[in-house]
Amino acid sequence: MAAVAASVFATFLGLLAITFFIGRVVPIDPVIAVVGDRAPKDVYEATRIALGLDRPLVEQFARYCLAVLSGDLGTSISTGNRVVDDLRHVFPATLEMATIGIVIGVGLGVPMGVWAAARQGSWIDQVIRVAGLLGYAVPAFWLGLVGLAVFYARLKWVGGPGRLDIAYDGLIEPVTGLLLVDSLLAGETEIFANALWHLALPCSVLGFFSLAYIARMTRSFLLDQLSQEFVVTARVKGVPEWKVVWKHAFRPILIPLVTVIGLSYAGLLEGSVMIETIFSWPGIGNYLTTALLNADMNAVLGATLVIGAVFIGINKLSDILYRVLDPRAA
Repeated sequence: MAAVAASVFATFLGLLAITFFIGRVVPIDPVIAVVGDRAPKDVYEATRIALGLDRPLVEQFARYCLAVLSGDLGTSISTGNRVVDDLRHVFPATLEMATIGIVIGVGLGVPMGVWAAARQGSWIDQVIRVAGLLGYAVPAFWLGLVGLAVFYARLKWVGGPGRLDIAYDGLIEPVTGLLLVDSLLAGETEIFANALWHLALPCSVLGFFSLAYIARMTRSFLLDQLSQEFVVTARVKGVPEWKVVWKHAFRPILIPLVTVIGLSYAGLLEGSVMIETIFSWPGIGNYLTTALLNADMNAVLGATLVIGAVFIGINKLSDILYRVLDPRAA
């Protein structure tokens, strides 16, 4: 456990260093972002000193680390709020969408991968492989726009941009920040249904991309296991095919599959910027895009740091699950 903690700390320290130096090399003057490009020279210098930018780089980095570890990510120029408060407000929206997306990806991708491997060479295998290739080839923004044009604007099967219809906006007191959970806690089933209606399309788009990756990896892992001698022996002994696939061949791939699912989930959390922009989703990706357009470096670095920390956390959780499933790896 101590080794895991040390590894997490070292990785997080590296993340802090990367975000700090990114903030120093980008062609954006943080002082001008605060005071404007027409501010008098004395105001510029006073602000520069107040921000600590006159200090040596090593001292600036040390102050940055101490501030982050104390929960201070600075103040957003765009909103005027503390970046921590902004992120606390927007992150649940991304978490909700990505979680449902990965549930769709795992719930469909794993059975599809198993089915494709068990029916290798059949038309089912070919269809699933083509679907997997489309998941890599089709741009997210194109699929999102087509989905909005067809299923929202034309067929009216799903909700449009945003988390709720405007008539329901602000009626739920945020507790967890997750609309589905908060609406149920408040007993507002109508708002729950509306939130689910709006989640359907963006979650399906994210779920499709994770499904494609998970299905391809599941198929690859399982094909390798199905060629092993113990599987051939089970078949010779007359073990039913479903038991051969699910009991004998599927169990050994659970370990690498956990890693694949973990990385896919982290990818949805950090890579949903385009989807959030298309669907006007008030999540961390949309927040990051707005901050970049406004040269709001405190918000950009804070959001980047949170996304990186989430990725590190999910990766380490995957390692822990790996050891639980296979104690020999400990």
